[in-house]
Amino acid sequence: MGVDLADIVNQQPINLEDLRGKTLAVDAYNALYQFLAIIRQPNGTPLMDKQGRVTSHLSGLLYRTANIRERGIRLSFIFDGKPPELKQFEIQRRRQTREEAIRRYQTAMQEGKIEEARRYAQGTSQLKDVMVEDAKRLLRLLGISCIQAPSEGEAQASYMAVRGDVWAVASQDHDSLLFGAPRMVKNLAITGRRKLPRRNAYVEVEPEFIELAKVLQEISITREQLVDVGILIGTDFNDGVKGIGAKTAVKLIRENGSLEQLLERNSEIKLQPNYQSIRDIFLRPKVTSDYNLSCSDPDENEVVSFLCGERDFSEARVRKVLSRINISKSNSTTTLESYFG
Repeated sequence: MGVDLADIVNQQPINLEDLRGKTLAVDAYNALYQFLAIIRQPNGTPLMDKQGRVTSHLSGLLYRTANIRERGIRLSFIFDGKPPELKQFEIQRRRQTREEAIRRYQTAMQEGKIEEARRYAQGTSQLKDVMVEDAKRLLRLLGISCIQAPSEGEAQASYMAVRGDVWAVASQDHDSLLFGAPRMVKNLAITGRRKLPRRNAYVEVEPEFIELAKVLQEISITREQLVDVGILIGTDFNDGVKGIGAKTAVKLIRENGSLEQLLERNSEIKLQPNYQSIRDIFLRPKVTSDYNLSCSDPDENEVVSFLCGERDFSEARVRKVLSRINISKSNSTTTLESYFG
């Protein structure tokens, strides 16, 4: 879910070529869930191998990361660790939402409503531990850095961006801004032609760029106050105040200065008493400085052995994708290591 700042965040279109030579920290779970939701059969079932193991996420990682690396963009995938205790309610809510989506998907399939079934199927995705391990395995074989966060992946990615070790965080959620990421890129994993829900029409999805300093300047608040705005409208760790959206929350925080003063002056506004703990998650998150951003060439034979020998991918297609990375390197006047060193 994440915090919804869409109404107050100015998102600028950006081309993949504009990111050449940049290093991006990717919110791995966010990207994997996107692949699981989007890469499906016409009836909504995910891609699977002959043993019934889901491979949609592996397909997305292979083709999308190859496309990005081909453009001279370096990636580091950041994986979630143990979630904060305050996230348990959100995790339960997501589980219930998924169960409802499964029920509706099954009903639609029984009634022969294929288009409706596919729409519900996108909400049935479940990222299992074995799928995460497969994703890490593939990324390492592709020569892409994988970093295990102690807690929230977006917090770790944002910390790396603040340190200047990566240029931006790649995620669909705005939480990175609350975690202090100076820059974030949206739509990196889903750039391209996408079908519009319930319509026989397509739209071209392009990457979008958000700069935290510019956001704060435009709405005249500090990053700490932005966290208070997030708490008012709702985060993964708390329910927001009913009827308060992003624009109203900014106005209230700007006028009152902080949640404490707002609550003191407006007795009708009720918040969970643990809002300071939520602040701490964003302002003092659990992160680590023990990580390695080095990249390497793909191990072509091992990638083929894994995807084709174990997961039933087409060898011709896999080798063709891998050759694109090698061609882009040989045609470049600068090595990948000098791009990103």
